[in-house]
Amino acid sequence: MSTRLLKKVAIVFGAGSSGTGWGNGKAVAVAFAREGARVICVDRGLAAAEETAQIIAEEGNEAEALAADVTDYDAVARAVAAGEARFGRIDILHNNVGQPEAGGPEDLDEESWHRAIEVNVGGVWRTCKAVLPGMRARRSGAVVNISSIAALRWAGAPSFAYAAAKAAVNQATVSVAMQYARDGIRANAILPGLLDTTLADECRGAGTPESGRDRRVPLGRLGEAWDIAHAAVFLASDEARFITGVCLPVDGGQSCSMAALA
Repeated sequence: MSTRLLKKVAIVFGAGSSGTGWGNGKAVAVAFAREGARVICVDRGLAAAEETAQIIAEEGNEAEALAADVTDYDAVARAVAAGEARFGRIDILHNNVGQPEAGGPEDLDEESWHRAIEVNVGGVWRTCKAVLPGMRARRSGAVVNISSIAALRWAGAPSFAYAAAKAAVNQATVSVAMQYARDGIRANAILPGLLDTTLADECRGAGTPESGRDRRVPLGRLGEAWDIAHAAVFLASDEARFITGVCLPVDGGQSCSMAALA
């Protein structure tokens, strides 16, 4: 075990996986634990959170599994309170929950639009509302939000609501970073590009060379959940103590190349 997050307590919303294998939240939770953090694993489905917590426990680290829907503030607040009761505080807030919504303005109905906003940016608001008071009282904390390069560039297919919501996550992250900087709290966002994860495969097609997705990445390969996890560990750690308000693409260079997104 490494020690970059030793004695830290992290809460990961979206810590489960949408299927077998490694999703971003699951990898982040395990990576945090491997770096010494005690991890509160939260997911809409308790079984998914428990699976991640069990992996952490089997590796000899501490975790608590809880269920909460990020569109329900009371559920979020209960999860935060339960995590604080178990471990005494929360040092790291990681927001991994996301809701892809395909389609342009004409394709979306009211339900799809509101779902994209409520989950993607509303979830960040609710978790910050519940966690930030404790961080502010201790004058210390790190927030890491998962956004998307769709917030910056055309992602190759219409995703009006998702792109708008993730762009809002970027600026919400900057807003938190600036408002709470003097309270010792940092906030940064990670913008994943094309990944070979279960959720990405469900949304964009199989993550195989034959799908052609790897050819859209300048580095010539798809990213993995662990690429996101490694970035999250760094941003949550004291190694990044002078970094705040940053929206960091982890995308193999996609956001640098218009052609890569075509």
